[in-house]
Amino acid sequence: MQPDYRKTMAACFIGYIIQAIVNNFAPLLFLTFHNTYGISLSRITMLITINFGIQLTVDLLSAGFIDRIGYKASAILAHVFAAAGLVLLTILPDKMSSPFIGLLLSVIVYAVGGGLLEVLLSPIVEALPSANKEKAMSLLHSFYCWGHVGVVLFSTLFFQLFGIENWRILALLWALLPVCNLILFAKAPILPLISSGDAGYSLKDLTQKPVFWVMLLVMLCAGASEQAVSQWASTFAEQGLHVSKTVGDLAGPMFFAVMMGSARLLYGKYGEKIQLQRAMLLCSMLCIGSYLLISLSPLPLLSLLGCGICGFSVGILWPGAFSIASASLKRGGTLLFALLALAGDLGCLGGPTYVGLISGHFHDSLNAGILAAVIFPGLLIVGLFLSEKLTPGLKDRILS
Repeated sequence: MQPDYRKTMAACFIGYIIQAIVNNFAPLLFLTFHNTYGISLSRITMLITINFGIQLTVDLLSAGFIDRIGYKASAILAHVFAAAGLVLLTILPDKMSSPFIGLLLSVIVYAVGGGLLEVLLSPIVEALPSANKEKAMSLLHSFYCWGHVGVVLFSTLFFQLFGIENWRILALLWALLPVCNLILFAKAPILPLISSGDAGYSLKDLTQKPVFWVMLLVMLCAGASEQAVSQWASTFAEQGLHVSKTVGDLAGPMFFAVMMGSARLLYGKYGEKIQLQRAMLLCSMLCIGSYLLISLSPLPLLSLLGCGICGFSVGILWPGAFSIASASLKRGGTLLFALLALAGDLGCLGGPTYVGLISGHFHDSLNAGILAAVIFPGLLIVGLFLSEKLTPGLKDRILS
């Protein structure tokens, strides 16, 4: 890769760290918000739903204006929203008559930035002139995992050293990252995903192609397979390690994120040694095995181990689905990536909800819910076979 494009790649890597900040910083402060502003925890946890709901909306609407204003302008705008939301988080709750409304407005602002980043970063990397693009995509998405781990570790260390009452200072420090990356993006060269002589697919064009619907299924199942266990990781840590909820909230999700990031990093480094679809097939089977270990093991510690195995198994499913879809639908453009992001986010919302509903039906048995969730990696395997059948020569396209 030419040196100028390394700058572009670095900006995209940092962009995923910023998205990790957007999604994972505020939840560390929920108890602080509750104690400081007297807001009920049920209302505070609504901020998670609002955050991802806004990102879903941005996924749905972004393709229309990203192509109009361009990738660079959209990327700069995403960083402006992310930085502004984090800064407002330190101001609005104290300045408004309702602290909750202040928190809500701040979350909405940075969620717009997070949604734009999710849609933009993958196609920007896909357009770069590099061999083995599926490796680059896997490495790119690993930075969300490392960002998640970094946010938790650095924030926890800050709170220990300076006190959680100084969280506003930390929020401003985190806001510096999108400001700096904005400057990097402004200087980085960005290539169009579709060459100027080609016309991208319209929504009608995409919906008429069976492989498009298959890839939406794959993406939805990738998100659901990941979050069906990730959202319950703290519970497994509490039970398996016999620790407090606070320690469980840190240990479980971090274990899952480290394992998921490791899988993406390994494929990003050694991906040429195994074909992407075969790797995704093996990982989907490993995911099913991890679900069985979690749900059927009599020992809580083994369930926690299964949680880590699950994190590793789902690592390449999300970036791999992007790579396969891009190779199958060469003229999909921004619209394709936006719809794939939407499907993935719907899976992230639907997976934990499905597990919760099944668990409730079986007298709050989380094991029953996780066992029922094997349908997601199972359907993903079906989708992988169908994508190969519907797109002859797909292996060569991925490697090109």
